Amino acid sequence: MIFKRELKRNLKSLIIWSVVLSGLILLTLSIYPQFAEQQNEMNKLLESYPEPIKKVFGMNELNLGELMGFYGVEIYMMTTLLGSIYSAILASNILAKEENEKTIEFLLSKPVGRSRIVTEKLLSVFVNILILNGVSTITSIIGFQFADDPDVPTDTFSLLTVATILLHLTFGAIAFMLSSMLKKTRSIMSVSLGIVLAAYFMNVMAGISEDLEVLKYFSPFKYVDAAQIINDNKLESLYMFIMAAVIFISVITSYMVYRKKDIAV
Repeated sequence: MIFKRELKRNLKSLIIWSVVLSGLILLTLSIYPQFAEQQNEMNKLLESYPEPIKKVFGMNELNLGELMGFYGVEIYMMTTLLGSIYSAILASNILAKEENEKTIEFLLSKPVGRSRIVTEKLLSVFVNILILNGVSTITSIIGFQFADDPDVPTDTFSLLTVATILLHLTFGAIAFMLSSMLKKTRSIMSVSLGIVLAAYFMNVMAGISEDLEVLKYFSPFKYVDAAQIINDNKLESLYMFIMAAVIFISVITSYMVYRKKDIAV
């Protein structure tokens, strides 16, 4: 009951985010053929970029004239960041909004325990995130057909997809945990978005300055670095473990806190 209701409540925003993200992916991939044709001129242009900027976006390690290199620099950055923002917004108010909208009394009056409420709402968050990633993945595959020779290494593309999903689930789990702790949805959303943007900013700063390189270990965005995945054709086990641990701890904490939370009805 709760799971289906949450899917319906969040369907509109899911459609909007999916359409926007799909449009951006197709639009960006549509310019790849022209980009590849003018590779020499583009390489000269990129040479004028400051080295820190090229390092931040992986342009120093990826070949923009190749389809996967172009995808890693232009598309992957967009899907990871926008998807993380969507995940944070989605999960940040999914528990707390029941108290804000005064609908928690209705839920608790039903033969539904708090653990079930958390389980079904958490499941709806995960399903929405998976759907968004499914749409972006299918759209990317369609967009690859713009290339004259859409020879996409399936294993590398699959690794990028898995990394993106794990990243989105990480931020979604953290935002969900905050939703179980706090009551005001605006505050939760602000903190959740702040965490996503701070993590992205730390990744950028770590790339710009060697003195701040230590910041990359605090940013999940660095854990799913496109250049590393594409060049090594693997996911770093330690980084994947850290994200899985964050998801697990956030979920367990959500159950523990919400079960003992003083909910005013």
